[in-house]
Amino acid sequence: MVLLRRTEGYQGSRRTKSALVTALASTASRNDGGHVAVLPHEGTYSVMYGPLAVSVGAGYRNGYLARPDQAGRFPTVILAPDLDGLGAHEKHVARRLARHGLAVLAVDFYVDPPSDRTGALAAYHALSDGEAMRTLDETYDYLRSDDIDWAHTERVGLLGLDVGGRFSLISAAHRRWVGGAAVVSTPLTGDEDRRFQVADVLRHIGVPVLGLYGRDDDLIDTDSVDEAQDRNVTGQWLLYEGAGHAFLDEVGDDYDEASAEDAIARLTEFFTTNLPAKAELALG
Repeated sequence: MVLLRRTEGYQGSRRTKSALVTALASTASRNDGGHVAVLPHEGTYSVMYGPLAVSVGAGYRNGYLARPDQAGRFPTVILAPDLDGLGAHEKHVARRLARHGLAVLAVDFYVDPPSDRTGALAAYHALSDGEAMRTLDETYDYLRSDDIDWAHTERVGLLGLDVGGRFSLISAAHRRWVGGAAVVSTPLTGDEDRRFQVADVLRHIGVPVLGLYGRDDDLIDTDSVDEAQDRNVTGQWLLYEGAGHAFLDEVGDDYDEASAEDAIARLTEFFTTNLPAKAELALG
């Protein structure tokens, strides 16, 4: 059961190396990953997926790419990971969206990803909003590089999971290249000591926004979701009845299949509607 809250606002690198893309294609030919066939309810595209080093600043960040296994430029989404960084949850979401025709690049914010929850929390607090936004900017530059022929970059979507959604919403308020931002279980308060507060930037986001939350999330005050809808007139903010904080995480204790499936469908529709459509790539 989906509980909807105030939904009227919704309308439906510079140093990239082609060898990285080639390596991804090589990974796809192995039995342990790469090409994936799909069941009818999972989408319409077979996908290519695998780890990908993303050029950020003077170095590289761990990334993960999932995209349709077809020629062409696809609507493209940058995925900002949750507190634990780039892991199985992010990769699963990326593959699910790719099976519906989206190219999804998840990128870690940390050069040295923390190994446990305590380290992850410390790393998050040490990560400034400016640095996180620069990482997203550099990832966008990476997608625009000459070696990337599958990304449609006129406008790119942002998808933030948990705290990754903070940086997605902040960037959506400040960056013209963002075509739409979606967040899942993102805290909307408790960031008063940071440079930007989500509650303040919501009024300044001029692109479509989709917020998905569990009604029984014990980490987020659900009244803040109603407040977000009041402040963000371009957005649609939803609460899933009976779902917890990690309702979308298929390996988490809070996983809720019905809510998760609905969320994937809504995310697919949101990005497909608000990003440039697939462009056929001329071959030969």
